[in-house]
Amino acid sequence: MPPSTALQHTSDALPRRRVRRPTAAALLVGDTAGWVAGLTAAAWTRYEFNVTAGQLTRAVGAGLAAALLHVAISWAQRRHWGRYPVGSVQEAQALAATAASTGIAMLLAVIPLVQRPVPASSPLVGAAIALLCMLAIRCAYRRHNDRALRPDARFATPVLLFGTGSAGQGLLRAMLSDPRGRYLPVGLLDDDPEKRHLRVDGVPVLGGRGEIAAAVRQTFATTLILSVANADAALIRELRTLTLSTGAEFKVLPPVRELVDQRVSVADVRSPNIADLLGRRQVVTDLFINDDGLRGRRVLVTGAGGSIGSELCRQLMKANPGELMMLDRDESAMHSLQMSLSGRALLDGPELILADLRDDEGIRRIIRERRPDVIFHAAALKHLTLLQRHPGEAVKTNVWGTLSVLEACRDVGRFVNISTDKAADPVSVLGYSKRITERLTAHAASRFPGTFLSVRFGNVLSSRGSVVTAFQRQIESGLPLTVTHPEVTRYLMTVHEAVHLVLQAAEIGRDGEALVLDMGEPVRIADLARQMAEQAASPVPIVYTGLRPGEKLHENLFGAGETDTRPLHPLVSHVTVPVLDPMELSRLDPYDDPEKTVAQLALLCDQPAAPSVRGAVQPPHSH
Repeated sequence: MPPSTALQHTSDALPRRRVRRPTAAALLVGDTAGWVAGLTAAAWTRYEFNVTAGQLTRAVGAGLAAALLHVAISWAQRRHWGRYPVGSVQEAQALAATAASTGIAMLLAVIPLVQRPVPASSPLVGAAIALLCMLAIRCAYRRHNDRALRPDARFATPVLLFGTGSAGQGLLRAMLSDPRGRYLPVGLLDDDPEKRHLRVDGVPVLGGRGEIAAAVRQTFATTLILSVANADAALIRELRTLTLSTGAEFKVLPPVRELVDQRVSVADVRSPNIADLLGRRQVVTDLFINDDGLRGRRVLVTGAGGSIGSELCRQLMKANPGELMMLDRDESAMHSLQMSLSGRALLDGPELILADLRDDEGIRRIIRERRPDVIFHAAALKHLTLLQRHPGEAVKTNVWGTLSVLEACRDVGRFVNISTDKAADPVSVLGYSKRITERLTAHAASRFPGTFLSVRFGNVLSSRGSVVTAFQRQIESGLPLTVTHPEVTRYLMTVHEAVHLVLQAAEIGRDGEALVLDMGEPVRIADLARQMAEQAASPVPIVYTGLRPGEKLHENLFGAGETDTRPLHPLVSHVTVPVLDPMELSRLDPYDDPEKTVAQLALLCDQPAAPSVRGAVQPPHSH
């Protein structure tokens, strides 16, 4: 039997504990008994525990009358203000108001009588006693209900929660209200000394981080969940080390920015990822994206099957575009993309466009026939070392391919070229080619009526071919982690951040600019390797191989002469890009000696900006 099937059978076998809802008749009987008991006890104490049979009978009759009046007032109250869940705080408040009203009404009815059925003090004292009885009945029901909703200890995993703030308490209540849940909280941990010996929903606080080992032994918990939604990396690393040393598993809640509706659920619990352990300051939550700018418009994404392109397509789907066209030359990537978007991959829809940027006439025909309003240009060759050895391929795809798209975009309203931080003061073929695309995009901005701009960001964590992906595969293969230099640093982003920047660029970017996100501090790759090695099941050595041709020790976000100006958002810089006339590309020969091709690319990056007039028509390039 497959594991998934076995899991399903196990889930189906779990006992379903049904919680019986108290009927109106049962509550009526309980409330009536409460009023009878209340007025009888009040009269009994008033007569100093010496009552006759007649006095007792009159007290019981007054209790029945009070119960009848209570029902009438309660019915009127529900007609006007509605009813509340049994055992809730709102119901307790409503019950107190009804009991007080009933007691006052009984008092007003008793005072004028010469022959009072009960002493004048009995209605109010009896109302208080009756209220206590009615609340006790509902409290007992609520306690029984809450216990019945807890996960079954025979099947659920006993867990400790670290953090009793709003996120921790929200997660605790979510766990305790699912009888078929997979986690059963058996203890809480918090560093706040004021929370020691506190109980939250019956679960005790057992101490702080110093008591993790003792708490695991005491409760037999097999997992610790860090239930702090915005914990810093240092805390995550420390708690993870302390937890793993006890033999228990360690899991975390994702940052609030990752939660779909900002509410915590059990499904959000996951193992820590490298971004959690690195502790990068993510800023995309501060970027406001106006989806109205894309709603109903025809949008084309080139390189849609790549890491950035596919996430971009997923985010664009949420903006309700009139049509989303996804272009790529990799049919396998298109298959995966369609499967992730719709759960099906028949590859039969018009939204998928199989094409190559190197096919100049094909690209022109597609854009002419499909008439996109907005284009996100994510297609490119991106592996620095490989392009360093084959610069002609960078010319044909990154440079000429981008120019093919640009020259077909005369009627496009907005064009966003995805660039890289390696385009700032470039020293590699990848950097040269992307810097040239920034300049070509700026040239198109000066020629065509639409808005043409570039967006520049750093390495994307966990994208295909990224350093994280490479390290993961080395660990899985039992190989050492290879790092070029102990001091090498890179700006790292999550794919979520990268796509938000692209969408932000489409919203606020201006003609001819390159937008740069404030990505915080660069990360030492050696630290990244060490963090991933610590997560491995067995020791993993780290080997330093030396910088390769075209690699920098430290990347720059801004090139020489570029100014960091942030006129529209404090986290987004706007850089002016000099134009490059496409006629200058005629000197490029992708089939020339690689060294000469690299030199030609470098020269084009430094080529002085040629004056260009918006609307002027330039001769098309030839491949």
